[in-house]
Amino acid sequence: MRDQFVRLHCHASVLTARVLKDESMMSEFKSDLLRLLSERGYIHQVTDAGALDALAASQVVPGYIGFDATAPSLHVGSLVQIMMLRRMQQAGHKPIALMGGGTTKVGDPSGKDESRKMLTSETIDDNIASIRTVFEKLLTFGDGPTDAVMVNNGDWLSQLGYIELLRDVGPHFTVNRMLTFDSVKLRLDREQPLTFLEFNYMILQAYDFRELAQRHACRLQLGGSDQWGNIVNGIELTRRMDGVEVFGLTTPLLTTADGAKMGKTAAGAVWLNEEQLPAYDFWQYWRNTDDRDVGRFLRLFTDLPLDEIARLEQLEGSEINFAKTVLANEVTKLVRGEEEAKTAEATAAETFAGGGLGADLPVLDVPAEGIRVGAACTELGFTASNGEAKRKINEGAVKIDDETVSDPGILIELAPGAESKLSLGKKKHAILRGA
Repeated sequence: MRDQFVRLHCHASVLTARVLKDESMMSEFKSDLLRLLSERGYIHQVTDAGALDALAASQVVPGYIGFDATAPSLHVGSLVQIMMLRRMQQAGHKPIALMGGGTTKVGDPSGKDESRKMLTSETIDDNIASIRTVFEKLLTFGDGPTDAVMVNNGDWLSQLGYIELLRDVGPHFTVNRMLTFDSVKLRLDREQPLTFLEFNYMILQAYDFRELAQRHACRLQLGGSDQWGNIVNGIELTRRMDGVEVFGLTTPLLTTADGAKMGKTAAGAVWLNEEQLPAYDFWQYWRNTDDRDVGRFLRLFTDLPLDEIARLEQLEGSEINFAKTVLANEVTKLVRGEEEAKTAEATAAETFAGGGLGADLPVLDVPAEGIRVGAACTELGFTASNGEAKRKINEGAVKIDDETVSDPGILIELAPGAESKLSLGKKKHAILRGA
């Protein structure tokens, strides 16, 4: 069975896992929450699925996901987590978006090869304010029983005394077990430094779960599969310190059909915020989805009914492009707004079908002294370096106003206000405008 359900049995300091063999469990969920998450493909592992299902069927369950604020925007790789909070609210439960005002100062070593850059408190606060704008589009915030709340773990972690942490929390963790976590083993196996600061991250994340259980009656932590160990730590710490039963649920590792990590392109991260990535580029990312991913992404990232998604994912040949356009429109509408989605689609139609310059294409201002075509490609993010731009030009993949460019040293000069279209392949286009 691809999606595994794991029941945790806590005995003293030992946490053991047993895989549930009943493959019919997914179809037998009683709660709207687990049924919705299962039908749309979010569930990879869940602790004590039966008990969580019964709880969710009988009461409102507050559940949280943590997000560190290392940049002014999250990227597409975090969107599946935000959508899980949205699904919680759709199923009548209370989503808690936990912002890592405290843990961002430490750095999660999970999946990282090097230490995180240290940020000031002011920068972290600014990042959180910027990130919130996306959450406000996808969740309904308020004071009601199922309204979303956004909290900051800096509120309690910054008040936590070091001696108190060692005395009250430290005895519930062993270094032996902490060394077995993948986030630690990865660094040590590669002989890369893991600071004592980062080594404490898993303790602080576990403490977050316990604190949220006390402050907000939180009973569920959700996250990606790489957070399973951290989630289990929080479950065990909360049980040991307070005797409260809490639960964990993770999503499968999200990669594209060709094995690439979700949210990354050759040009860099696909940011959720408009300030970090124009709506057209965001829309185009989804329009370029691999045929094999269309159905899965429609289930995860849109609110379309499942029967409509089933119909769309059966399309073949050139007709699958219609499903990709639907995907791009629906995701862009959720994250950026309906007007941005319409404008992006219109820009794409004009650019690809009409050969014109769509109004929503990214714009590069060309200085009076001009710019080399290779440098323009790199400046726009079409290529990661001038060397890559040169290779693409030599391959005949770069065009100016639909004419193939053969010389990477060509100087582009435009009169003030004049425009030209720069294209890389069939899917990357931009406006060059004289400054």
